[in-house]
Amino acid sequence: MNLIIIDYGAGNIQSIKFAFQRLGVEATLSNDAETISKADKVIFPGVGEASSAVGKLWESGLHDLIPDLTQPVLGICLGMQLMCNSSEEGNTKGLEIFDTDVVKFNSGLKVPQIGWNKIENLKGELFNGLNNDFIYLVHSFYAPKTNEAIATSTYGLEYSAALQKDNFYGVQFHPEKSGEYGSKILQNFLNL
Repeated sequence: MNLIIIDYGAGNIQSIKFAFQRLGVEATLSNDAETISKADKVIFPGVGEASSAVGKLWESGLHDLIPDLTQPVLGICLGMQLMCNSSEEGNTKGLEIFDTDVVKFNSGLKVPQIGWNKIENLKGELFNGLNNDFIYLVHSFYAPKTNEAIATSTYGLEYSAALQKDNFYGVQFHPEKSGEYGSKILQNFLNL
């Protein structure tokens, strides 16, 4: 399997790469458009601040490529948020794959939300064989609950923990840091 992790300078790529190694799959890091286009599956990671990450996508020319990919694509954490229409973080325009806007948790909550939280309302192939369980999150911004949500979580309010539209999947949490449960989600993605 040709699995590519997009390396655009804003991702937690090593921990994701190790997670796939544990599943017996060697992922390749790349920021080359042709290499990414030819992949069987694509991981779009992200850590950090939204406007800086989008700037790196524009510098690399990947902002046009990602929405046009036709193979399964999994956005993780900030990667998922960048696949939305926009983010309040840095007043950032997203890739407009998911039809929702990312907003900041209200001031009454401690942010970032760090740690384990329950995932619920699971739908679709990404969650085959899984029940509600705990996943690991680190985030101050979230995608509100939407029709494209395939899982939700609650932190002060219910929000989208995972999104899907066509061949695009996004998870707000870190499956690579969510133990066996996260490994099963990554395996389900490989099985798509």
